[in-house]
Amino acid sequence: MVKEVLDNCESRMAKCVSALEGEYLTMRTGRASAALFDKIKVDYYGTETPLNQVASISSPEARLIVIQPWDKSVLGAIEKAIQKSELGLNPSNDGKLIRCSFPPLTEERRKELAKSAKALAENARVAVRNVRRDAMEELKKLQKAGDISEDEQKDGEGRIQKMTDSNIDRIAKAAEAKEKEIMEI
Repeated sequence: MVKEVLDNCESRMAKCVSALEGEYLTMRTGRASAALFDKIKVDYYGTETPLNQVASISSPEARLIVIQPWDKSVLGAIEKAIQKSELGLNPSNDGKLIRCSFPPLTEERRKELAKSAKALAENARVAVRNVRRDAMEELKKLQKAGDISEDEQKDGEGRIQKMTDSNIDRIAKAAEAKEKEIMEI
């Protein structure tokens, strides 16, 4: 029973960390990255379709993304979707493909993005702590019901705390790396 609680706790904490890492991938920095376009949806024959399912996205240079649709008729829709996104890019359409150049970020914008990255990390820490709380409560219920001994409960709580510390450390490292990436010129 304790193993089930620990396994559930571990998988939920891992999801919190991977969700943060996924958010960081879609956060704009000074460099061009195809992952920035993961959240963009294009009106493709009346259906909201992810951009990466209607075009190939590549980064031939550090500050340039090239989007080549498989169906040329969707070029205008892709261009509109990029303009509407919160990326703040101005795509150029040459009739065959779309180029998005990434201008260098201003110091003020870098600070805003770093602040946003810290907020995302804090939300992930809170989520991990909530998972810890739920797991601890589950162990207490099992102990009160007589399904596990007090020693098993204490041992489980210690292991949950180690998992929590490990995942919060991973979050801190990811946040530090993202902040460094944002602030570099």
